[in-house]
Amino acid sequence: MKQIRKLWRKLTNAVNNRGMQFLISLSFTFVALVGMAFIGVFLYQSYGRASEDVVIQDTQQLLGQVEMNLNTYLRNMMRISDAMYYNVIKNVDFARDDISQELNLLYEVNKDNLVSISCFTEEGELIGASPVGTMKDNADIQDQTWFTSAKDKMENLHFSELHVQNIFENSSGRYYWVVSLSRGVELTSDGKLSGGILLVDMDFSGIRQLFTKVNSQELSYVYLVDGDGKIIYHPRQNLIFSNMLKENNQQAVSYSDGLHRENFQGQDRMVMVKTVGYTGWKIVSVTPMTNFYQNFSQTRIMAVIIIIISILVMIFANQFVAVRVSMPLKSLEDSLRGIGVEQERLAEGAGEGIYIGGPPEIQHLGETIKSMVKQLRKLTDDIVKEQEEKRKSELDALQSQINPHFLYNTLDSIMWMIEAEQYDDAVSMVQALGRLFRISLSKGKNIITLGDELQHARSYLDIQKYRYKNKFVSCFEIEEGIEKYKTIKLIIQPLIENAIYYGMEYMDGDGEITIRAYTRRSDLFIEVEDNGLGMPEEQVERLLTDDTRIRSKGSGIGLRNVHQRIQLYFGKAYGLKIISEPDQGTIVRIHLPKTEEVKAPGEVEA
Repeated sequence: MKQIRKLWRKLTNAVNNRGMQFLISLSFTFVALVGMAFIGVFLYQSYGRASEDVVIQDTQQLLGQVEMNLNTYLRNMMRISDAMYYNVIKNVDFARDDISQELNLLYEVNKDNLVSISCFTEEGELIGASPVGTMKDNADIQDQTWFTSAKDKMENLHFSELHVQNIFENSSGRYYWVVSLSRGVELTSDGKLSGGILLVDMDFSGIRQLFTKVNSQELSYVYLVDGDGKIIYHPRQNLIFSNMLKENNQQAVSYSDGLHRENFQGQDRMVMVKTVGYTGWKIVSVTPMTNFYQNFSQTRIMAVIIIIISILVMIFANQFVAVRVSMPLKSLEDSLRGIGVEQERLAEGAGEGIYIGGPPEIQHLGETIKSMVKQLRKLTDDIVKEQEEKRKSELDALQSQINPHFLYNTLDSIMWMIEAEQYDDAVSMVQALGRLFRISLSKGKNIITLGDELQHARSYLDIQKYRYKNKFVSCFEIEEGIEKYKTIKLIIQPLIENAIYYGMEYMDGDGEITIRAYTRRSDLFIEVEDNGLGMPEEQVERLLTDDTRIRSKGSGIGLRNVHQRIQLYFGKAYGLKIISEPDQGTIVRIHLPKTEEVKAPGEVEA
């Protein structure tokens, strides 16, 4: 033990007698060791990614093979349907011909894949079937999904969901799981054409065999769903149908073709989807990530050991460097104590006492900090000035939202109502004014719900209707459920204000203002339409581009202001569009993205 201590002292003394260059060289040696640890982690991750890529490629090839086999199987069923329709049904007159022989022949040739093949009239009457069977007494053909789909779209082939064949009696008492292929056909009877339905019931065992072969892997499984998300095949189908097991099939049907990652019931999974083109079916491969990484346990243990060793080496290196560098750094830290906190010291030139000593690197650091301290006061003053300008700008924006003339006129109207003993109208107008300014302020928020913005517009209209009795009428056409989407505030009211001041000014009781809100795909639209005088095209073009115009009426928040604020928040793809013709009225359309959460530029989440 004493020998170790003696050796350590010799090593410490040797290091202390060396210069910074030796110390840095020694530090980099340890850093290299740490780098080796990180390389180990990187190699582990690379190995994992490479293995994952292999699994993805194998899965893609597997799904491609399954799709090809399934397409072959389905095309065979389609050929059976085509052969029956084009070679038999189109060439016979059902008033004198019987197609039983052709049905039996076609069934016998393809009976390994078929449960039955049959033909019905549009009224659901059986024309012929093979194998020969008797329809069940309670079989309501016209209510079957395959029947209605084929009847509604005569020109298409229709694949049904997985179901039990429930049309014909079976002498063996066996029930068959089938997928029905139906199509509308033209039937000839005494030379007259009528509609009918051709039904091919595919034996589900054929599809089951296709998927059973590919579900022998331990890491993943493959299942099949239709376009509505209903399961056609699943390796644990019985458990799912009995509600003992859940599958994320409704989410999977919404996935596009390709690779997706999801968390289902607390389990991370890798999901790959392949669409069977003309059917709308989707082949879904699921690989639980826990199964994927279970083969990497040994590699993971080795990586953990390498990381632990690297951490220990890093700690030792840091401690060793700290002993050599700590003293001059401590002196520098003591001289810097309080700088940047006590603003008065900055004004008194506290930077003159900064320590400059130790190795050349520390000396340079001290000189640099001394120079920075001299600029700190100036930078602080600049920041304070900038903040004051920002607050002034925000105050100006807030003040521009509140038009004193509008407020004064409204209060005068309220006072007139009270004097005229129209107390109910006065109360309603005060309530509308309160709602108006409550939403205008919005606790300092710039982003509010569309419901609040529409309420703000309604409150404004309520006030204006009191002031301009019998001047105009208004109505709201709002799409259901649209109120939850977000918008910047004060974008509808200025449009209504313009419609009143400029569209309704010369009208006598015939004014109409309509406010609409609706969605199209990922976009949100709000329209304010009036039946006023309208504008020529050249005036419309200037409204959103000319910033030299001075408003004589209104709040001061004009169309151009609304247009600029929308583009500031959401980009140049959004904003206002004005549609107007002289004597035809005006439509101002607001275009926004459909979103339930919007952050202002530079806004930081609390």
